[in-house]
Amino acid sequence: MIAETMAGIALVKGAVDSIKSVINTANDVSDIAGYIDKLFEGEKQVQQKRNKQAGYNNFGEYAGVASEIIDAKLAQEKMREVATLVDFRFGPGTWQSIVDERARRLKEQKEKELEAKKLRIKKQKENAEAIKQALIALLVVGGMISIVIFTLISVAKALSIS
Repeated sequence: MIAETMAGIALVKGAVDSIKSVINTANDVSDIAGYIDKLFEGEKQVQQKRNKQAGYNNFGEYAGVASEIIDAKLAQEKMREVATLVDFRFGPGTWQSIVDERARRLKEQKEKELEAKKLRIKKQKENAEAIKQALIALLVVGGMISIVIFTLISVAKALSIS
């Protein structure tokens, strides 16, 4: 648990340090895009960890609550710091454009995943229906064969008695 949070906050700090070191020489936002992606990923990890219910330790207290809250606040502080750096370097509103575009792409990705899931479920239902129909057909054919065999046996017995 703690390692996950440490990884998230370490990723945030590392990304911010990298952005600070190259921001003045960057020609455009794409020069620091990889670091921004790492910043978002680290912040996401910290927030996910914070949003999970904290474990209950043997002493009757919730473990790690303070560090989770502090790490989340630090991550937000680092995000604001990078927002200021990016807007200062590339013009006001640049950071908000990045955030908006990221949100739009995440929404599109979720919609595509939902559509793919619906399609998978539909195909599974179609396959289940096809299997059901095939089994019914096999049972009908098996029943008909059984009737024919029973009839042939009955006729053969009737002919052998006579």
